[in-house]
Amino acid sequence: MTANALPAADRLTEVTPSITGREIAAELVPPPQFHTATFDSYRPDKEFPSQASAVQTLRSFARTWEPPQPGGFFGWGRKKQVEHKPGVYLDGGFGVGKTHLLAALWHEAPAPKYFGTFIEYTALVGALGFQPTIDLLRGSKLICIDEFELDDPGDTMMMTRLLGALVGSGTRIAATSNTPPQALGEGRFAASDFLREIQSLSSHFETVRIDGLDYRRRDVSGTAASVDDDTLARTVSAISARGEHVTADRFRDVVDHLATVHPSKYVKLIAGVDVIALADVQQLHDQMEALRFVAFIDRVYDAEIPIIASGVPLNDVFDEEMLQGGYRKKYLRATSRLIALTAGELPPHD
Repeated sequence: MTANALPAADRLTEVTPSITGREIAAELVPPPQFHTATFDSYRPDKEFPSQASAVQTLRSFARTWEPPQPGGFFGWGRKKQVEHKPGVYLDGGFGVGKTHLLAALWHEAPAPKYFGTFIEYTALVGALGFQPTIDLLRGSKLICIDEFELDDPGDTMMMTRLLGALVGSGTRIAATSNTPPQALGEGRFAASDFLREIQSLSSHFETVRIDGLDYRRRDVSGTAASVDDDTLARTVSAISARGEHVTADRFRDVVDHLATVHPSKYVKLIAGVDVIALADVQQLHDQMEALRFVAFIDRVYDAEIPIIASGVPLNDVFDEEMLQGGYRKKYLRATSRLIALTAGELPPHD
């Protein structure tokens, strides 16, 4: 492949997606790999008993939607239901199964119910407005929020108000989160940070701690697969010949294009794509570019779209300064996902 040539294929950079509030709401369901997630299909690591304990706690939380069991005279023989707060927060590092358990809880809940990332809910408010979003979500039995963003005070405050209105009307909330920029550590999402940031809602949440190792580090190698340009071109041609929808772009072009698309629309950017090819991957040194790329990879991972890449291995795409900075955990999570995506192995739970 010559310096400027790319294999014949569609380009992500030629897609300018749009999305409406109703379309966002319709997408508020678990990602494809979690469409059948259950508590039974979660695989607790025996080395970390908190994982099995979390499953039991969430099973109990799910029983709060069950009608009371009839008992004998004066209620004798009736099994007393465990009392739970209206909100539950899954506290654990990346790759310990929080998203799987969140999806399993969503499947247990009666409708209406919603499941989405923090950015999808804020995008919904942006598209519909604050009060119309409350009106749309009011009456929900469960709202699941994956990756609650704590590093934007304005959006965090807005979401706290939104959830407060919904909890007041009887909706239950389940959430996971990342950490704010000042909180560092090896993959821990500290419950104290989450509860402090949501302020007035904190008393409504109980914390479920989930310890463990990132399963992606256990199940795949520690390096993202990288190929030369000629191999990338031949692979793209072979995939296209099989009738699959493959896109081929230069990495730098995709990074620039992401700056022109709101992150809430990234899901539409990759709609219908089976494989993504990125040529001439380069290390990122700009924080905003890196964070946009993280958001993009989150959507690619949710959609289970493999990546073929040439140039710098994608596990090295974030420079050392970023990996030591305030968004360290986001970059480490994205790195583990990039390893899985380029290795062609997408394990069954996050």
